[in-house]
Amino acid sequence: MKNIILLGPPGAGKGTQADLICELCHIPKISTGDMLREAVASGSDLGNKVSNILDTGGLVSDEIIGALIKDRLSKPDCENGALFDGVPRTIGQAQQLSQMGVNFTHVIEIFVEDIEIVNRMSGRRVHPGSGRNYHVLYNPPQTEGADDITGEPLVQREDDKPETVLKRLEVYHDQTKPLTDFYRSLSQKNSLKFFQVDGLDSVEKVFENISKEI
Repeated sequence: MKNIILLGPPGAGKGTQADLICELCHIPKISTGDMLREAVASGSDLGNKVSNILDTGGLVSDEIIGALIKDRLSKPDCENGALFDGVPRTIGQAQQLSQMGVNFTHVIEIFVEDIEIVNRMSGRRVHPGSGRNYHVLYNPPQTEGADDITGEPLVQREDDKPETVLKRLEVYHDQTKPLTDFYRSLSQKNSLKFFQVDGLDSVEKVFENISKEI
């Protein structure tokens, strides 16, 4: 069984690697949003509690996030484990899970420096009609600022503007980055395996390095 947490800043390539890891290990990918939707749809006591919180615009507590993860891991599709992307998000959630006896086997950090994240994300351009993605440096269109197929203008999404990226990175460093130290410390006390991979490598190389570790 492999219960895996995938950590890394926005734009580090977690989504791509998550899909590859799930295919390799035959495990489902789980996010906070997935768990909250499934809990509400189930109509269980926990689900009704979550529904009431969301309906009133409240924040779901670390305790409830922990209970949701514990419940999710008990489902049949998690027989071989699960990959958690973006969960836990804070030290509080991680501590809650540890106290509840939820055991993870691997914690993977995809490491990329902030400046590279800003360059990566702020260079992205999108064709609104099709969703085709380009990058001004790494995957430029044939004609600057125009979609290869239609010739229509490309746009920079609000999320990809440098000032927005920097704000997202600030939140990541404040709330989520401390998890790397938490799990690194935990790995020295039990069977949890924590490791870091270089997110600047190619998609194939990053996946190869992760595969060797798991």
